[in-house]
Amino acid sequence: MPKNLVIVESPAKAKTIEKFLGDDFKVMSSYGHIRDLHKKDFSIDIAKGYAPIYEIPAEKKELVAGLKREAKKADMVWLASDEDREGEAIAWHLYEVLGLDPARTKRIVFHEITKNAILNAIEHPRDIDINLVDAQQARRVLDRIVGFELSPVLWKKIKPALSAGRVQSVAVRLIVEREKEIAAFRSEEYYRVVAQMQPQGSDARVSAELSQRLPDENAAHRFVADCASASFTVGDITVKPVKRSPAPPFTTSTLQQEAARKLGFTVSQTMMVAQKLYESGLITYMRTDSLNLSSLAIATISKEIKESIGDEYLHIRKYHTSSKGAQEAHEAIRPTNIALHDISGGAQEKKLYALIWKRTIASQMADALMERTNVDINISNRPEHFTATGEVIKFDGFLKVYMESTDDDSSAPDTREEGLLPAMNTSMAMTAMEVTATQRFTQQPPRYTEASLVKKLEELGIGRPSTYAPTISTIQNREYVAKGEKKGEQRNFKIITLKNGKISDKTGSESTGMDKGKLIPTDTGVIVNDFLQQYFPSIMDYNFTAHIEEEFDEVAEGKMRWTDSIDKFYTKFHPNVTEVSSLRLEHKVGERLLGSDPKTGKPVSVKIGRFGPLVQLGSTDGDEKPQFASLLKDQSVSTITLDEALKLFEMPRTLGDFEDATVTVAIGRFGPYVKHGSSFVSIPKELTPQTITLDEAIALILAKREDDAKKVVKTFDDDPDMQVLNGRYGVYISYHKKNYKIPRGTNADALTLEDCLKIVANEANAPKKTTRTRKTTKK
Repeated sequence: MPKNLVIVESPAKAKTIEKFLGDDFKVMSSYGHIRDLHKKDFSIDIAKGYAPIYEIPAEKKELVAGLKREAKKADMVWLASDEDREGEAIAWHLYEVLGLDPARTKRIVFHEITKNAILNAIEHPRDIDINLVDAQQARRVLDRIVGFELSPVLWKKIKPALSAGRVQSVAVRLIVEREKEIAAFRSEEYYRVVAQMQPQGSDARVSAELSQRLPDENAAHRFVADCASASFTVGDITVKPVKRSPAPPFTTSTLQQEAARKLGFTVSQTMMVAQKLYESGLITYMRTDSLNLSSLAIATISKEIKESIGDEYLHIRKYHTSSKGAQEAHEAIRPTNIALHDISGGAQEKKLYALIWKRTIASQMADALMERTNVDINISNRPEHFTATGEVIKFDGFLKVYMESTDDDSSAPDTREEGLLPAMNTSMAMTAMEVTATQRFTQQPPRYTEASLVKKLEELGIGRPSTYAPTISTIQNREYVAKGEKKGEQRNFKIITLKNGKISDKTGSESTGMDKGKLIPTDTGVIVNDFLQQYFPSIMDYNFTAHIEEEFDEVAEGKMRWTDSIDKFYTKFHPNVTEVSSLRLEHKVGERLLGSDPKTGKPVSVKIGRFGPLVQLGSTDGDEKPQFASLLKDQSVSTITLDEALKLFEMPRTLGDFEDATVTVAIGRFGPYVKHGSSFVSIPKELTPQTITLDEAIALILAKREDDAKKVVKTFDDDPDMQVLNGRYGVYISYHKKNYKIPRGTNADALTLEDCLKIVANEANAPKKTTRTRKTTKK
């Protein structure tokens, strides 16, 4: 029988660790936290110094009983949960709930799940770090206070089922403010001028760009006209070496950002795949803000670079963490065995591992050395000049393996080389083969992606490695933010060209303003954000939220009592909640009066209803009930006009007749639809109920009819209610709005009405399955 019990938080981690330990060790999993604050109760005793009231969830009771049994049998219990605050809290809860004996309990931690790391941890155990536990407890308690006290205010003032959170609300604020910047943005035109030059006595072509932008079409025309009569000569030539250094190894946030840019992963997807790699013993711990690599890791990376790439590519570097409030002395994220270039597993694991491997190797490689040449080309009759740039790589260095992407260019190539310029010297004459002035427009501020939001949160010191992914998931699940698609608009632009001494004008066309997969605030998100900013400015303040994180760091370092941090917050926050709860507001928050209906004189307003944004026609004060209409998907509470709102009440619209039945359009609970007789057809996104024509509606009706025909396998004239249908899971019988399974091996095409009635009768008369419940005796 094993003398040692090792408890970890995940079964995958348990499985990997079990391989490294002998028969004297049994490894079990706690499946995360074994107890927590009660989900539906406040569970914090304010009067007793903010004492949390924990409970063991019903689904964990059997597991806890099993862990207790095994702990009693063991000579020594090893608590081996992760080393961060959450992991330390799991270890402490296990210690408390299982009633472990201090003399027979040890805490072990490791950055990677390898045999050496596990055996080394067992040789160097430590006690539970109560400061880390307190820091986790402080975060949990504070977040519960904010959520439980603030959410009911939102229910009362805006609509039911809303929630607020310390970090999530600030994240939503960032996205809402960016959207407001975009709405306020006004694009300005300018002209970019590029010339194709030919040096005297050469067939080579040189692309050169004007040193400044031109403000408008008139200025562009004047410039191009001047070029027609100008002579061009080479001015200053500068050649300078350029050095590019590699990016440091991954932290949690940089891994999330780079996986989004290079692999298209969401933040939560990255963490899920990284967790699998960690628990399989392939990478170090994936929740870290450290850039540090151990001396052993640097030695093995150096060996790998020398052997597989070459001595001249090695450049040992030591990186230092500079992120605001960095915590826990973990290593950066790296492969546990750098000699392992490829792994077996799923496609996602392979891709993420390859990304981590390349970044880790590149971080210890030599700089890339380039030579950049800038040639100024003077214009005889203008003060501006053209500049031609050439860049060549003299030594690729780390670029041989990896180059970091940016948010501006998610598909950055691994080497960008502008190429060599032909031989030129000062005062050499140049011929302008072609000069093109193209109308361009200033770009609006970019919407946040999940990756760029993580970057911004980290810059502001809001949240920590363990909270980025849950925060971004929460704001989307709460429907404060949607990962939306903004349709682009076609925009024309002007092109002025000088070629062979002639100036021509033409118009080009491009799509602009299209955003795919970016974070866009919903109407609910905007209204909740504006309300919280008006009435709870401290909760929404970036510096306040970052300061709270710094206090948690102080608690983790033993420099501050966690209850002092909570008390300082609560004594200001609670009175604020009480005051706002008692305020009488003239309208529901976010409600906007659009005007009056010209036909009836009734007021028309827009607001957030229980099931989303809606328009209201009429008042709730009178005897007559108001009418309501839901907004269309591309409409917003903040921008909808009176005319657009009134059109929503024009439904149902009659389009005309088809096959002796009237075709109408209406908007229902699940969106706009076409009705024809007893048939209903949803209207797709590309059409609107206000503008859809009879022909378009008929096309939808016929398409649905064709789909339905494929669905119907057989009908019976003698009993029209009896149908044999093709469903998602195979063929079945539908009779009087109930569905019946067809026995396996039955040929559905050969079924008669009698066969179908028999199947229906057999299933209806079959004894119902009963589920046995186990009785438990109350203690």
